[in-house]
Amino acid sequence: MTLQPPIYHPGLEGVFAGISSICDVDPETGGLLYRGYSVEELSLQATFEELAYLLFIGRLPSRADLDAFLIHLSQNRALPGQLLTLFQLLPASTHPMDALRAAVSMLGCLDPTATDPAHEANLRKAIRLTAIIPTIIAAYYKHVHDQPPIAPDPHLSHCQNFFQMLTGRVPDGFIIKAFNTSMILYAEHEFNASTFSARVTASTLSDLYSAITSAIGTLKGRLHGGANEQVMRMLLEINRPESALVWVQNALGKKKRVPGFGHRVYKKGDSRALVIKRFSKELGERAGGTKWYEMSCIIEEIMRKEKDLYPNLDFYSASAYNLMGLPLELYTPIFVMSRITGWCAHVIEQQDNNRLIRPRCAYNGPRGLKYVPVDQRP
Repeated sequence: MTLQPPIYHPGLEGVFAGISSICDVDPETGGLLYRGYSVEELSLQATFEELAYLLFIGRLPSRADLDAFLIHLSQNRALPGQLLTLFQLLPASTHPMDALRAAVSMLGCLDPTATDPAHEANLRKAIRLTAIIPTIIAAYYKHVHDQPPIAPDPHLSHCQNFFQMLTGRVPDGFIIKAFNTSMILYAEHEFNASTFSARVTASTLSDLYSAITSAIGTLKGRLHGGANEQVMRMLLEINRPESALVWVQNALGKKKRVPGFGHRVYKKGDSRALVIKRFSKELGERAGGTKWYEMSCIIEEIMRKEKDLYPNLDFYSASAYNLMGLPLELYTPIFVMSRITGWCAHVIEQQDNNRLIRPRCAYNGPRGLKYVPVDQRP
């Protein structure tokens, strides 16, 4: 009997590695469901706090549920003094993602319940991380720029608080609405690389903080979490809509990757991109200049015609974040602010019904080699 060689899927493309009730991705339509709800509907109508509750608990909150959840978030936003000391010990050149990874790891060291894998314990940790990560990002940014941190305000929403801690003011309501929408769009996306990394770590029965540290390290990679930053750098380099055509054609001629296009799962477009595209347009109109949007539309048309590639969420998020006044180096940490909800939901789900994730690999090296003592080797 001849044994069939194992089937190998590069990058695990198309492989189903688990079962989850958190998120459903439709490769054909580009659609996305969070716990059964359309992401478009949630992003335009829900608050980020409602979304976090939905991902953690499995249902949308009642008014009483939400009020209690908001209190829990407010009580967990303050930064421990040890993290401010940590920031001072980090080299000045430390990337914000590395500072965030170190901060989450230290939070695990400070939490006496860190190693408790029980559902309620993990839920408390999930709420704590969701609440405090915006504070960490803003405080570290202030530290790098030699400014004192701004304490969170219990009367502000999750999104309002971040802007207040980062800039000292809360922007107009439309910017908060746009930011809230982007946070919901980025919150969860099935077994993406960072989520899978978190679930692998959680499956060993390591603690939630370790799983999130794994996820942050994975998200830092430019093929995963850094795409919107790369898109904005591209737009800044092009600078004018009339230069976009030549720039993209030159990039394609040199076989350079144009950031913000294509997706491992979606082949005919990402429904999330359509939502944030509208906000990019209106943010530009309200700011009195639509050059980023115009430039992006030109690039989108060229990429569709030349490569049959469609924009993903990162493409129009870049210009939207720029128009919100968010610093470029914080685009990926802001991704963490959002995706922490999805990560924690997956860690909780993994440890509630755990099985160690341990795939196989197809060996293609030599066999039958014989050991030769070191003095006899050529």
